[in-house]
Amino acid sequence: MTSGPDELHAGDHVELRSARGRWILFATVLGSGLALLDSTVVNVALPYLGRELEAGMAGLQWTINAYTLTLAGLILLGGSLGDRYGRRTLFVIGVVWFAVASALCGLSPSIEFLIGARALQGIGGALLTPGSLAIIQASFVRHDRPRAVGTWSGLGGVASAIGPLLGGWLVQTAGWRWAFLINLPFAALIVFVALRHVPESKDEQAAGRFDVLGSVLAALALAGITYGLIQEGAPAPLLAGLLLGAAFVAIEVRRSPDALVPVDIFRDRVFTAVNVVTLIMYAAMGVVFFLLVVQLQVVSGFSPIAAGLAMLPTTILMMLLSGRAGELAKRIGPRWPMTGGILLAGAGFLWMSTIGFGASYPLQVLPAVFVFGLGLSGAVAPLTATVLATVEDRHAGTASGVNNAVARTGSLFAVAAVPPVVGLVGDAFENPPVFDAGFRMAMLISAGMMVVAALITFFTIRSNVLVSDD
Repeated sequence: MTSGPDELHAGDHVELRSARGRWILFATVLGSGLALLDSTVVNVALPYLGRELEAGMAGLQWTINAYTLTLAGLILLGGSLGDRYGRRTLFVIGVVWFAVASALCGLSPSIEFLIGARALQGIGGALLTPGSLAIIQASFVRHDRPRAVGTWSGLGGVASAIGPLLGGWLVQTAGWRWAFLINLPFAALIVFVALRHVPESKDEQAAGRFDVLGSVLAALALAGITYGLIQEGAPAPLLAGLLLGAAFVAIEVRRSPDALVPVDIFRDRVFTAVNVVTLIMYAAMGVVFFLLVVQLQVVSGFSPIAAGLAMLPTTILMMLLSGRAGELAKRIGPRWPMTGGILLAGAGFLWMSTIGFGASYPLQVLPAVFVFGLGLSGAVAPLTATVLATVEDRHAGTASGVNNAVARTGSLFAVAAVPPVVGLVGDAFENPPVFDAGFRMAMLISAGMMVVAALITFFTIRSNVLVSDD
């Protein structure tokens, strides 16, 4: 089989410092950043869209979780489709789908319509997110990958962190609907750059049938569990979701090697461990990103722009340090950067528990966000590089999809489960004392989750996992 003029020949990888390498990184960062941005930009708009669309706390949770649900449930399929039919192709399709769904979100007449449009957005995210990281892994020479992944992680983290700031500015100046409509011009730019500069790549050894049953079971299992956690007194969906999840695992084992998730990639102990760490870490982060900007507005009296600006130190730290963290992990191994980073982020969550009525930005908010950002900068790039280093290059899309699915699943379940546990139900977002008490307890729970993630990292991640023969 011969390759087309824009396809990547086997062994013909690109250097990060080359012009084409910079364009590839730009397109993948901007694409994945678009999906990450929308995961957080909406949070600051929640009190406003909740009031305009007459939604309660459950409606706000579903506004976040409908997106995360389809993203987590289908991201594995997105990675596999990219490996089979072309990573650039699926990446571009995902960006276009995401843009169309964003337009529907911005035009939503009701909370039910918005939730449905958010679910469609998640499908687009499931197609483009694993493709962005797989393109990096397949396109760059091996010795440039840790730094490329570090830059991708850092700038992707910037997108997550800058989301509340952008959302706050849009809500305060143009209205909450523009938190979705802003995606359209960015999507057009991504598609143009990807089609012009990003090479096509795929797994030439891919064969067999797609695991459609596995994809359906995974999505239904996540939906059942999420519904059961959010809706009080609904044990049946929760039980059904757990049973469907068990059926998914059983079918994946039986259908290997045609399974949605190749079981053999979990034979590597480090790959399995780092995904467990990802699950716990992103569960904690999901709770924080969901509740913090609402706490700052509802309880502390910050304006939408001020609440969004509160996360700016995290943005700056991710931009400055994530690439260096990737290089450090390559030299000394990922164990210490990940362990220390996760613990620092947990300390930031602990500090956030002091943010309440009349909170001072320089004394309470800034130190908490700074410590969190410092920890996140140290942990994310080594974690991502470790995931990809433990699998063969041909499974890059699948491995990326698995790790992204695990991250979104952790956030999905935590955003569904933690608010009811701490008393944030009904119209709590319009009752400042109730919201404040629930927020403080949620931050303590999140800090505890980070301690668990750090302990698992320290005792399971090898120091030499990123060593290459180049």
